[in-house]
Amino acid sequence: MKKVVIVQHRLLHYRVDLFNLMKKKLKHKNVELHLVHGGASAKESQRKDEGHLTWANKIKNYFCTVSGVDLIWQKLPNVVNECELLVLMQENRIISNYPQIIKRKLLKKKIAFWGHGKNLQSTKPEGIKELWKLKWLTSVDWWFGYTKSTVDYLVNKSFPERNITCLNNAIDIDGFKDQLANISNEDLERVRSDLGIEENSVVGIYCGSLYKEKRLNLMLEAADYIKTKNKKFHLVIIGDGPDAHILKNASQTRDWLSLVGVKKGQDKALFYRLSHIFLNPGLVGLHILDSFAVGIPMITTEDALHSPEYDYLENDINGLVLPGNAKDYAIGIIELLNESDRYKAMCDQALNDSEKYTVESMANNFVDGIVKCLSD
Repeated sequence: MKKVVIVQHRLLHYRVDLFNLMKKKLKHKNVELHLVHGGASAKESQRKDEGHLTWANKIKNYFCTVSGVDLIWQKLPNVVNECELLVLMQENRIISNYPQIIKRKLLKKKIAFWGHGKNLQSTKPEGIKELWKLKWLTSVDWWFGYTKSTVDYLVNKSFPERNITCLNNAIDIDGFKDQLANISNEDLERVRSDLGIEENSVVGIYCGSLYKEKRLNLMLEAADYIKTKNKKFHLVIIGDGPDAHILKNASQTRDWLSLVGVKKGQDKALFYRLSHIFLNPGLVGLHILDSFAVGIPMITTEDALHSPEYDYLENDINGLVLPGNAKDYAIGIIELLNESDRYKAMCDQALNDSEKYTVESMANNFVDGIVKCLSD
């Protein structure tokens, strides 16, 4: 039985289902999957987002902070030397990756990268960090890219397309759908009462971390404008982060702005069931799959620094991409809500697309790519 090792600098909770599925599916292909991961840095541990797998090999990470960046050295276990394929995260800061890549031909094993291809949030795309990432881009045998835009970027940089697997990055949407289905009308009425949401209100939702790239000031300014046109507009914010104070201060003078903090599972689903539209003027990431699961359009801006999952948003089909200023953003939302047929079509398509981007399909894509790489 061939061995494949995937190395993660830490195990995130939303990857647990993926790796369990992959391990089972690969076993049927006569391939043994090993997962190796370290732990969070002191800064990362504040997020409380780590997962656990009994069959994974947890190792020690050694951190060294240089100019505010945590460089990571991972002491890799012996199984790495015994495998036919080693999958590494494409991160500049994981310095233990480089010796593995350099000696791959000597060890007669294949090396693959799993990543974005480039830093999509970089404010210096021609800077030294991105040049360093580019230098190593084609130094591996195979690529597991997050989405189609990753694949397109790699091909543009002369990596052979036949050696690229498009994963269509996803999370457990089926579990979230089950939670949504289990919410009763009594639950919804209770939350409406708790938040002071009037009957027949239009409820906007935001869910995610609260930081600069999410454009919270733009969202707040747009929400103010929407409220002047629709007195029954209410905005619910799920999440926390370094810029939470912006919204906390604003909520002191806006009884229609509710900050509910970090919510997970059934509690998170409850607020989604209340909502009609997802306001996300900044970076679009995996939360777009939550909006698909509940069947509401996500509204973002065309000039934000988006993550790869932005590929899933089809403008005016399952969501909206609007200009990056508050007034135009607000007007676009108001117009959509006033056009019931257009709005319903967008909601229906969002729900349909929730069947396309699932952790099951991502696992299948990953497994197919591993098998192809091993047989290449």
